[in-house]
Amino acid sequence: MPPEDLHETTTARPTNSPSKAEPVKRESAKPVKHDSWLEIFKTIVYALLIAGVIRSFIFQPFNIPSGSMEATLLVGDYLFVSKSAYGYSKYSLPWGGFLPFSGRAIPFQPTRGDVVVFKFPGDNSTDYIKRLVGLPGDRIQVKDSVLYINDKAVPRVRVQDYIDREFSPEGVHVAQYRETLPNGVSYNVLQRYPGTDLDNTKVFVVPEGHYFMMGDNRDNSDDSREHVGYVPFENLVGKAEVIFFSTNGDAHFWEFWKWPFSIRYNRIAEIIR
Repeated sequence: MPPEDLHETTTARPTNSPSKAEPVKRESAKPVKHDSWLEIFKTIVYALLIAGVIRSFIFQPFNIPSGSMEATLLVGDYLFVSKSAYGYSKYSLPWGGFLPFSGRAIPFQPTRGDVVVFKFPGDNSTDYIKRLVGLPGDRIQVKDSVLYINDKAVPRVRVQDYIDREFSPEGVHVAQYRETLPNGVSYNVLQRYPGTDLDNTKVFVVPEGHYFMMGDNRDNSDDSREHVGYVPFENLVGKAEVIFFSTNGDAHFWEFWKWPFSIRYNRIAEIIR
């Protein structure tokens, strides 16, 4: 509430002598009490409403708990996901999986190569993040660890090894390749264990209204090659845009006293490609 105006009152006693006026007696001004707790409560409610609108319709923060998207995303990365990138479905809203409608409002088709957050088709309470490599109608296959789209090998070149220090301070060398999709989107992928079942798959034909997702850490990703399967358009939550915070895993976001020793400063504000 805005503060109320303060008023002064003036009193004078009558006198028998009109020539002698009594001096004016002024009362000291006292502030009016306000219900400050109500104001605090209203401020909190407004802040929560604004945050809810931003989270539901503009940007939602996520953190990375696993290494399926290394080297693009690391465990301990915190990122913003654009909720408007593909329009809105019930999964754009908190607890939207319980809403009795389907489809998307203001739909925009995703682009091959986008890093996408989506609801796991087998359990819509779980969020996954992968790279979209297959569009509706595409034929997707992996042969000898090389990705094929519509029977054509996706070009890749060997680059400097990725150093994985998750379990060893000295680091483990992992083969790393630069892969370039047909539309020119380029990114690094890891090849940890050549010759696994994930390196040689059947041909997947992506159904209409669905997408094929793969992790950049190709041998350590549960994606559309296995349990995830084809992802419906409705299940897309948004596009990963930027890393706004990152720690080496020794500290959670709220453990600010550990930040000086755990923050990966070079990853803050990094655009996700």
